[in-house]
Amino acid sequence: MTPTIDEVLAQLRQRQFQPVYVLQGEEPYYIDHVADIIEQTALAEHERGFNQVILYGKDTDVAGILNQARRFPMMAERSVVIVKEAQAVADLESEKAWPFLEAYLKNPLASTVLVLCYKHKTLDSRKKLGKLLAAKDTRAAVLTSNRLYDNQVPAWLTAYVRSKGQQIAPQATAMLAEYIGTDLSRLINEVDKMLLNLPAGQPIDEDLVQKMVGISKEYNIFELQSALIRRDVLKANRILLYFEANPKASPLIPNLTLLFNYFSRLLALHQLPNPTDADWTRLGLKSTFARKDYQTGLKVFTPERTRAIIHLIRRADGQSKGIDSGSMSDGEILRELVWLILHPVPLQAVVG
Repeated sequence: MTPTIDEVLAQLRQRQFQPVYVLQGEEPYYIDHVADIIEQTALAEHERGFNQVILYGKDTDVAGILNQARRFPMMAERSVVIVKEAQAVADLESEKAWPFLEAYLKNPLASTVLVLCYKHKTLDSRKKLGKLLAAKDTRAAVLTSNRLYDNQVPAWLTAYVRSKGQQIAPQATAMLAEYIGTDLSRLINEVDKMLLNLPAGQPIDEDLVQKMVGISKEYNIFELQSALIRRDVLKANRILLYFEANPKASPLIPNLTLLFNYFSRLLALHQLPNPTDADWTRLGLKSTFARKDYQTGLKVFTPERTRAIIHLIRRADGQSKGIDSGSMSDGEILRELVWLILHPVPLQAVVG
């Protein structure tokens, strides 16, 4: 069976456990989250000593896992076997171990909850194990945890904060989504930190994000982006001076990523003469606040100029990795990029 994350969590809240869980995918947060819930709730605390086993993929093999899974519980309803980093089990998909694994998966011990945490990738659906787990009659619950797309992060953040009984302002959501990206573990860590310091009834706002996440209120990539859009040369140079004086507070690569995301979305909007609400939402720009800079950018940067800027950002990314950069520092690379964005020099003159 292939339940969704919401279905799995709903079953666990009702203490309904499947005999086998295969938790796989590129997004580790939900893999850890489901495994932690099972570890904390499947057994009472006094039952765990004899009935709960935590294994690590690099330290075990299929035989060791199945030996633990076949043990009957002692003075408890069930036993729990959790295999963390299961992608490191050397013989998990080997021909030699396959008959034993197949036999167990087709007839798992009803009193055991076996959890395989297969992180950062998925089992190969072309191999026997992948095919067995994909079969309709499998006894295993296979949960695939995919990374969110950039445009899915704001809605996910809003829903997460609401699930905690709190509210978050659209500008705060946009800032967190742009600054942190799709790393759910880090997003949750930052949001939970803010919730602990949030007075009752007060939403998470832009000021709190800047304070708690460590973003300078005046000198950050969002303010630099705003200065570029509004062609405010003085403000852009002030921010660049701050960046150069505080390189650890504003590293180059994340800044280039944020600028690339902005101009890539702007180019997509240029292809839509009259974008609908659905178009804005598809690009992750659901709120009026999130759309404001893009509406301005559409007036300032032509489609051709936007394409040229994307090329310049890619060039700067290459320079940050030592390609055609000579002895330029990160600060000098960003300063040159900003100058080229603010001064429409023909692209051919820049790249030769």
